[in-house]
Amino acid sequence: MRNLWRQFGFSRILFKVETCRISESESLAPLAWTSQIQKLSRAPGIFLLDQRRRFSTMTEIETNQRDSELFSPPSNVRGMTKLDRTAFKKTVTIPVLKVRKEIVNKLMRSLKRAALQRPGIKRVIEDPEDEESRLVMLDPYKIFTDGSFERAELGILKQLNVSPQIHKYNLELTYENFKSEEILRAVLPEGQDVTSGFSRVGHIAHLNLRDHQLPFKHLIGQVMIDKNPGITSAVNKINNIYNTYRNFQMEVLSGEENMMTKVRENGYTYEFDFSKVYWNPRLSTEHSRITELLKSGDVLFDVFAGVGPFAIPAAKKNCTVFANDLNPESHKWLLHNCKLNKVDQKVKVFNLDGKDFLQGPVREELMQQLGPLSKERKHSVHIVMNLPAKAIEFLSVFKLLLDGPPCGIELLPIVHCYSFSKDPNPAKDVQQRAGAVLGISLEACSSVHLVRNVAPNKEMLCITFRIPAAVLYKNQTLTLENQDDPPLKRQKTDKVFSEEKTQIASVTSLEMSSPSPH
Repeated sequence: MRNLWRQFGFSRILFKVETCRISESESLAPLAWTSQIQKLSRAPGIFLLDQRRRFSTMTEIETNQRDSELFSPPSNVRGMTKLDRTAFKKTVTIPVLKVRKEIVNKLMRSLKRAALQRPGIKRVIEDPEDEESRLVMLDPYKIFTDGSFERAELGILKQLNVSPQIHKYNLELTYENFKSEEILRAVLPEGQDVTSGFSRVGHIAHLNLRDHQLPFKHLIGQVMIDKNPGITSAVNKINNIYNTYRNFQMEVLSGEENMMTKVRENGYTYEFDFSKVYWNPRLSTEHSRITELLKSGDVLFDVFAGVGPFAIPAAKKNCTVFANDLNPESHKWLLHNCKLNKVDQKVKVFNLDGKDFLQGPVREELMQQLGPLSKERKHSVHIVMNLPAKAIEFLSVFKLLLDGPPCGIELLPIVHCYSFSKDPNPAKDVQQRAGAVLGISLEACSSVHLVRNVAPNKEMLCITFRIPAAVLYKNQTLTLENQDDPPLKRQKTDKVFSEEKTQIASVTSLEMSSPSPH
C-alpha cells in the first residue's frame, strides 16, 4: 500500500464569500471569530479592524491542532454512518490584505510566513468590491491586526505601498475542502483511531478496518473514493489469509464491484482479479531487493509465485525462471502476465503444490544444473519461497533431495525463505525454526532480512542461506560442523531495527556474490 499507505487531497473550488463589519467591542482572537459566525453572516460589507486596538501575537500552534480547531468539520456530523456531504458546510472568517492585482506575485514571495497555508484554499481571491484589487488570505493564527506582521513584512508592505490594515473574509467551507482524516475524525466517536491510509491496488482501495470502525464502514469507503482520484472501489478484508490459495474474503464498502485490476510495480504491469489471488503492494521493495541479487544467466525457482512479481522481473533480467503456484487463478494470471510483459518464452509455469514442485521439476532441473558439468557454469541457483505462514515447513523437502556426488560449494542453491515471527528476537527465532526443519544449525551460515512489520509484535522476515551439501545430497556423511561450506558473505546493514531488536540488524540481507571456498 510503498506499498504503498496515502495522504488525501482536496478539490479546488471557488468559495462563497460573505462580508461584514466587526464592532470595536468584539474580540478578534481566532476562536472568537468562529463564535461570531452567525452574526457575521448577517452583516454587510467588508470590514476594517479597529487600528486603535492592539493584540500581542499569539504563540504559534501546531498545524494539526490549529486545523482541528478552525478548519475541522462542524460538530453535528459526529456519529454519522451514512454520508451526507451537505452536512459538512461551515463558515470561517479569514484575515485578508487588500492588494493591487499587479503586485500580488511580488508580495506573495515575501509573505510566506503570514499567508494562509491551508491546502485547497486559494490564497489570492478576487475583491468583490474592486476589480483592480485582490484579497490575500492570511493565517488566522498568526495575523490578527497590522501589529501581527514582522518588521521585515511591514517593510515590504510599505515598499509596495500596501496598507497593513486587516480585512476579514467569510468563507463557506464544504465537504470538498476537508481532508479524509478530518472528515473521519469528526464522524467517528471521539478518541477512536481513524483510518487514514490504505493499500492501493489499481482502482481499488484495500482497507483493514478495526471493530470500532465497522459501523461507519460504508461512509469510510465512500470518503476514500471521494478523496482519491482514480479510486473507484473500496474494499475491506473480513478474514485472515488461512485458506490454501492465500486469497482472502473481502467486502465491497463502496463503489464498483469490479475486482479486475491492473497495477504497475517496479516498471512491470500485472493484471489479475484481486478477489481471487494474493497481491500485496507493500512487498514492492522486497520484490526489487531479490531481483537485484540476481545476475543474467542465473536460475530462479519461485515456489509460490502468485501472479509473478518475482518471476517476471527475474526473466526480464535474462534469468531462467521456473514459477509455480497452486492456486489455479494465480496460475492463469501468471501466464497472462508473462505474456503481457513479454517474458513468456523465458518462464516455465507450473500449477502444483509446493512440495510436488520441489520434488518434481526443481529436483530434475537441479540434477542437471548441479551435475558433473556444473563446474563449468558461472551462474547461481536461487530458490524463493514466499509463503510466510508455512514456507519453513517446506524446507524439509530439501533433505536428501539429490543423488550423486555433490557439486562445488559455490554452486549450491541459495534459498530465500519467508516467515512470520512474534518472538522478541525474531531473527534468531526464524534461524532456529528453519534449522530445526533441516536438522542443522543455520545461525553461523545464514542471514536474516527484515521485510516489514505486519502487526504489533509480528514481523515478516526473509532468511537466506545456501543448502549445505550434507542436507541436499544422499549418502553424505558430512555434518555442518566438519564440512567446508563457508558462511555466506554479509552486506552492510540496510535496515535498522528498534533497540529492542538489535539482533536483526546484526544479521541483515546478504551480499549474494558467490563466496570462495576456504
